Amino acid sequence: MAATSHPLATHAALEILRDGGTAADAAVAAIAVHSVVEPHMTGIGGDCFTIVAQPDGSLSGMNSSGRAAKVVSAEKLIEDGLQDVTPDSIHAVTVPGAIRGWEKLLRDHGRMSFADVLKRAIGYARNGFAVTPRTAFDWQRHVDFLKRDEGASQYYLKNGRAPLQGEVMRLPALAETLEAVASGGAKAFYEGAIAEEIAAVVQAKGGYLSADDLAAHEAIDLAPITTDYQGVTVAELPPNGQGIVALVMLELMKRFDFKGMDPVGAERFHLEMEIAKLAYSGRDRFLADPDHMQFSPTDLLAGDHIDRLAALISPKAVLPRQAEGILSPKSDTTYLTVVDDRGMAVSLINSIYHGFGSGIATPKSGVLLQNRGACFTLEAGHPNQIAGGKRPMHTIIPAMAMKDNKPYMTFGVMGGGYQPCGHAHVLSNHLDFGMDVQQMIDCPRVFMDEKSLALQAETSVPASTIEGLKALGHEVEQPSEPIGGSQAILFDRTNGGLVGGSDPRKDGCALGY
Repeated sequence: MAATSHPLATHAALEILRDGGTAADAAVAAIAVHSVVEPHMTGIGGDCFTIVAQPDGSLSGMNSSGRAAKVVSAEKLIEDGLQDVTPDSIHAVTVPGAIRGWEKLLRDHGRMSFADVLKRAIGYARNGFAVTPRTAFDWQRHVDFLKRDEGASQYYLKNGRAPLQGEVMRLPALAETLEAVASGGAKAFYEGAIAEEIAAVVQAKGGYLSADDLAAHEAIDLAPITTDYQGVTVAELPPNGQGIVALVMLELMKRFDFKGMDPVGAERFHLEMEIAKLAYSGRDRFLADPDHMQFSPTDLLAGDHIDRLAALISPKAVLPRQAEGILSPKSDTTYLTVVDDRGMAVSLINSIYHGFGSGIATPKSGVLLQNRGACFTLEAGHPNQIAGGKRPMHTIIPAMAMKDNKPYMTFGVMGGGYQPCGHAHVLSNHLDFGMDVQQMIDCPRVFMDEKSLALQAETSVPASTIEGLKALGHEVEQPSEPIGGSQAILFDRTNGGLVGGSDPRKDGCALGY
């Protein structure tokens, strides 16, 4: 089974599975297709993280997030007149990590080559694909942003406008780049003409990224971190990703009786948001490249620390935010998950951060560059302060749930800063409220605004719940867009099968065979 945000990606994954590929082969095929047909969400100019569960229950994790330029520093950027690393700054462009991560996933867990798994993506880039409704809706909001850059205008607009729903879009330069990777592997991307062009484009706009920075990138193995919740073991990747925040939220949720609450009621959302405020405050103060962190994941999950945080929460009152943050539920990410016939499960997430990333595309190779460096800070002494060769605090996180030492559910949530909260939310929907895998994804979502602390409630949240939250002291807004999205595959041990769920608000598609 495969669950992705786009039917073409799901079909690409199933095709690989039918041809004898593993879940890892299928996941790379799917994310490569996503990188073509949803260029505002993800791409080869972004980063990638995975968790892989074997049928025997063993877990492995991979971090392929890129680093800042080796010669950059907070002091240098401040001298350049910056007060922060904003999403539209050239200094937000970090090394693209995705391709090296895809190669490692194939090498460690696959049977197929890049040439095998990139065929579908290359075909769509070369011959064209029809733009789906949600993609067309998102694309038109970024026209002015894309017009700022020559390469982005050339490849990602049609005569200065966004493509319409159903219109065919072609990306010939990206097709050639993917073909180079298909024949030459990740080395073709990180060394030679493509890497040199990426570095030259960034430097021409005042950035410091070099070809040597790209050549030095490596995808690394890392052991997932876990906590238990309602009979399952939840696995996340350790920092520099924010998966630890989801585990902190789950630990805090264990101190309250969620099962007795209305799943779409004011009490449930109030407590979820109060817990999120505390967990995210810790993220914003302490989370960074692990080589620069003051506290370990074990410290942040310690029982006495969680108890102290839980004691601050009142069912009847609103907490002030404990620290400034880097929250944004509006960044763009693609999550997908695949399970093969042997029971291997792959949880994969890939992102260029904001919509169309930095909005900068290389003129020859058509690579949209990410703006992940916007997650850095210039604050002196902060563990997430930008520095040469450092990885930024990262929002994208895959997840896996285990039960009786076997894979139970592979899942992820899209939506930038919302993701840890989303992980806790969908798990609670399933484990506390008994929702099936599709219901847990469809259940209304609430999150916090980045600056005002007002709650953002999806339009499907009941009016009585909105009024109840206001009565507790929350300011509540209802944006027209959904908050993130989700994909999941549940191992149905009782009936011996798989059950998929995919977010229809993201044109999602979950299919098995």
